[in-house]
Amino acid sequence: MKNQSLTNNIDWICIAIYIVLVLMGWLNIYSSSLSSMEGTAEKQFFFILFTIPLIFIVLYVDGKFYEKYASIIYGIGLLSLLGLFAFGKTIAGQRCWYGIGSFTIQPSEFAKAATALALAKYLSDSQINLKDVNRQIQALAIVFLPVMLILPQPDPGSALIYTIFLIVLYREGLPAWYLWTGFCAIVLFVLTLILDPQYVILLALVAIVLIYFKSRLGDRNIVMSSILFALISGFVLSVNYVFTNVFKQHHRDRFNILLGKAVDMKGIGYNTNQSEIAIGSGGWIGKGFLEGTQTKGGFVPEQHTDYIFTTVGEEWGFLGSLLVVGLFVGLLLRIIYLAERQKTKFSRVYGYCVAAILFIHFFVNIAMVLGVFPTIGVPLPFFSYGGSGLWGFTILLFIFIKMDANKVNEW
Repeated sequence: MKNQSLTNNIDWICIAIYIVLVLMGWLNIYSSSLSSMEGTAEKQFFFILFTIPLIFIVLYVDGKFYEKYASIIYGIGLLSLLGLFAFGKTIAGQRCWYGIGSFTIQPSEFAKAATALALAKYLSDSQINLKDVNRQIQALAIVFLPVMLILPQPDPGSALIYTIFLIVLYREGLPAWYLWTGFCAIVLFVLTLILDPQYVILLALVAIVLIYFKSRLGDRNIVMSSILFALISGFVLSVNYVFTNVFKQHHRDRFNILLGKAVDMKGIGYNTNQSEIAIGSGGWIGKGFLEGTQTKGGFVPEQHTDYIFTTVGEEWGFLGSLLVVGLFVGLLLRIIYLAERQKTKFSRVYGYCVAAILFIHFFVNIAMVLGVFPTIGVPLPFFSYGGSGLWGFTILLFIFIKMDANKVNEW
């Protein structure tokens, strides 16, 4: 009876989109790895097969399990990240994986679901009010504890993903100034890299003065305006030091190329340049499956992982790319729709987290491939090669599908 109820109430639309994305991803991995990466498609096929029992396990477990043990799952996720410093395997300068024979496991991919569960559990408490500063600190600690363990690996791409949880927190009552502060800091950082710091400070001063005089007399505060200007000036003056001494050389090179301050088509900018060539050459309908010249020639490095969308653009063209984008948008909208229908706050918040994580992966990966975002190693969900990524996203999504199917038993 339980299995029949689950079958009747499960959201087959999400599952159908998931299956199509996974299969399309495998076809593009097969194409991109045919010329040089022997065994890659076969491994990915094994990873896909393993998702079948994984999905059944996730759906078989009682929906209340994820809420009841969310804190324990989160703790295990943090321990798995912490263990990398002692037992992790270093690949390409990053200590992000555990080695198990010929396979590797990346715990940060599973920690996303664990963090989403912990955040949903915390916010579902009826006594939690994000207008309270102490509650804000606690919620932000849940989000940024994994970030503090991921950054030293170093894995800035995975660390960036966790910032999307701020959108979920904002949806649940976090003051908007957190988002505005982050947005303004990014704008000031980029402007300082483009312009001289004194010009950025001057622009900030003009903006603060205009806001001050446009405000109502009762809202004007010269002291707060002065403090704000001092903080902005200090931040702007520190940008060059951080960029030079904290960012690694390859990160600086990627920013300089993105901002047009440097041109290096054969070095650090090679990936992006070849990616743009491959996508642009696909035209409206593409060159056909297995017919991509850039893909067959192996011109795009890491094409089966972070740059998998270039295969779509070259072989499937604009229409094929539009189909993939449409599938992702459809999945995101469906998850948000289902999240709004949940009867418990825990399930609703977790649904928002799932949509947020998938969105930032999708957005950053596509932007990175198109050359409008620095290359930071963010995979395309269900598409990019890798067992950890596929399994992590599968668990993330199907926990929510289980929660949604279980909502008929909620009250």
